[in-house]
Amino acid sequence: MQDEMDNMRNTETTIKGKDSLPASPPRSIVGTNYAERVEAYLSGGRLRPLLLLGDARTVLDLLPTSSIDFAMTSPPYWGKREYEGGGIGLENDYQEFIRHLSDIFLSLKRVLKPEGSFWLNIGDTYQDKGLAGIPWRVALELTDRQGWILRNSVIWNKVKSGMDNTKDRLGNIHEHVFHFVKQPKYYYDADAIRSKPREARVVNGAVVSATGVSGVRYKRQIELSTSLSEEEKQAAFKALDQVLADVGAGRISDFRMIIRGQQRATHSDNEKVSGRAKELRDRGFYFLRYHPNGSKPADVWDIMPEDTQRRETHYAPYPVDLCRIPILATCPRGGVVLDPFCGTGTTLLAARDLGRQSIGIDISSQYLEIAEERCATLL
Repeated sequence: MQDEMDNMRNTETTIKGKDSLPASPPRSIVGTNYAERVEAYLSGGRLRPLLLLGDARTVLDLLPTSSIDFAMTSPPYWGKREYEGGGIGLENDYQEFIRHLSDIFLSLKRVLKPEGSFWLNIGDTYQDKGLAGIPWRVALELTDRQGWILRNSVIWNKVKSGMDNTKDRLGNIHEHVFHFVKQPKYYYDADAIRSKPREARVVNGAVVSATGVSGVRYKRQIELSTSLSEEEKQAAFKALDQVLADVGAGRISDFRMIIRGQQRATHSDNEKVSGRAKELRDRGFYFLRYHPNGSKPADVWDIMPEDTQRRETHYAPYPVDLCRIPILATCPRGGVVLDPFCGTGTTLLAARDLGRQSIGIDISSQYLEIAEERCATLL
């Protein structure tokens, strides 16, 4: 998984003590006085990340309450790699692994602002031939016991698989990215992540939708309909004229018109479960309007892993592109990003490139030095 994954070790180092921490970290990497340094960083406004060397749980417990706008991380896999110095991912069973992670995420919840978001990229693993189901076990622990609200379960399709010599199952090429919030109302900027809009066009004076249907054609369908009453037809003509005017004025980029007896209701024809079907039954028509700034991304993302980044020191860097949608949508401009397993700094690099401050925590000074080098072009 991501660099954040390789962030070996959290709670385990707390249990073992701090003797695994380097005695003299580089001056630019903070190893003590975390709260003071974080408060100074937050008030300073510089985009270069603040790097904190230490155990994630210990450091988080020392940070100011409700001081962070956004968190994204990818903890180590359970039972897949032996990280230098031990730590999270090396527990004897996955229940203990989930307990350690959950303790850290509860501490993270305290430092996250009420309107903040937490995005978790987490991979699964096998035990005794069975897929452990770790991502959903963690997600349910956070929702059922810690009160997090799960807003999305994104599938990260890594497009290509690694070497897989198994002969009795399919190859694994996806991971989960969960979006958690603390309360029902939270910061979200959908316009920041919209794609290029579908565009209607004017042909010989008539508006033609991006799907190739013109207002003239819809008017003909209304006129010839045997399912609409005369009163419903007049209402449909009037509504269609308004939608065409909205397209011409740029208030919407495109539309579809669903007419009773001409097109099926989208999603379901059952009025008990579909508001669209009920509208079609009661009114005789409805419109699907496309936002002028384009459509939001769906919850399956095709993104290649950055498997060439620092392979000599880090074996699972996740890609910067995986961080862009979460940061743009749920971290306000001027906000602060936190990664409690920052590894070689992918989340921090994405935050810097998108104009956000960021704080990274990791127990490995080696990884933090790489993160510092990657993000060193801004002060």
